[in-house]
Amino acid sequence: MLKSVKNLKPELASAHEALRALLEKIPILHIEGIDVGVASGDREPDWIVRLRVDGQAHQLVCEVKSNGQPRHARSALLELRNYIAHRAPLATPVFIAPYLSPAVRQLCAENGVSFLDLEGNARITFGGVFIERQVTDKPVAAQRELKSLFRPKSAQVLRAMLREPGRAWRVSELSEIAGVSLGHVSNVRTGLIDREWARASDAGLLLAAPDALLDAWRDSYSAPPGERLRFYTPLHGSALEDAARSALRADDGPGRAAFASFSAAQWLSPYGRTGTSYFFADEEGLRKLQAALELTPVAKGENVVITLPKDPGLLADTVEPAPGAVCTSPLQTYLDLSTAGERGAEAAAHLRQERLSWSR
Repeated sequence: MLKSVKNLKPELASAHEALRALLEKIPILHIEGIDVGVASGDREPDWIVRLRVDGQAHQLVCEVKSNGQPRHARSALLELRNYIAHRAPLATPVFIAPYLSPAVRQLCAENGVSFLDLEGNARITFGGVFIERQVTDKPVAAQRELKSLFRPKSAQVLRAMLREPGRAWRVSELSEIAGVSLGHVSNVRTGLIDREWARASDAGLLLAAPDALLDAWRDSYSAPPGERLRFYTPLHGSALEDAARSALRADDGPGRAAFASFSAAQWLSPYGRTGTSYFFADEEGLRKLQAALELTPVAKGENVVITLPKDPGLLADTVEPAPGAVCTSPLQTYLDLSTAGERGAEAAAHLRQERLSWSR
């Protein structure tokens, strides 16, 4: 059963206006009415738009969601296709949401469903009408939501999952191993499932698309905040390497430090040498490196760069491929290289191929 449009809920009002404004720009198109679905025995669409296109009657069957993430989009597309198949085979299905990512727009196209989002992206085709618009900028809210998934506490959860990408995780297990609250893990879980990067199984949360997750993390990644110090060391070659490994030994008293960026990549997946050595360290680890490498602070001409990251999780997520060669993990090294210019991007791609390839 359908009733005429009036007193729309706030979340639907903007979508209604956006659709009407888009359609009214087509000279050969006349909107006869927009009806709103009312719950009944059969699932009704949110709207049915009655049109005349160059004199010919046509209908748009619209499903509106407040969330356009892949999981919600897939549900809406299924509802639309079922309704079209059984109730209105000649109508055009349209999915509407606040924002639809390129992946979701592609999903709509693959399923033969038109779409519109409130950021201005649209592709609606019917009865000789073809409307297509694309906005390059991602909305601020969507960017903020995505970045929150990669902030330090959330990142601890993601690191644990990516270290064992085939493992099914209980929320309590992730909370314990990542050192964050159950509520925080639950938020990460929702974000991953909504984007279809993970799925819920009887055994727990399981990564479904680790490569897509890593792509998104890389694309939104920026160098970790912290103090960046520049030094000069008179040591070179094996003398520098041996002195650094001696200072980095995990069992050698308090303080933490690790090879980072290009220097970590030399141990994890060698690609190309650089004249500068890179480290992450805490305050005590910095003192160890200063003593072992005979470091002198410089304003320019440095050959050692040490970052004191604000996020202590970066120094907890390390590997030791050789005695004393404590390195940031392959994941962290990949992310840091991805922001290190053209040579860094090449080294990152090599590292990913060698150390971060997951079976699909």
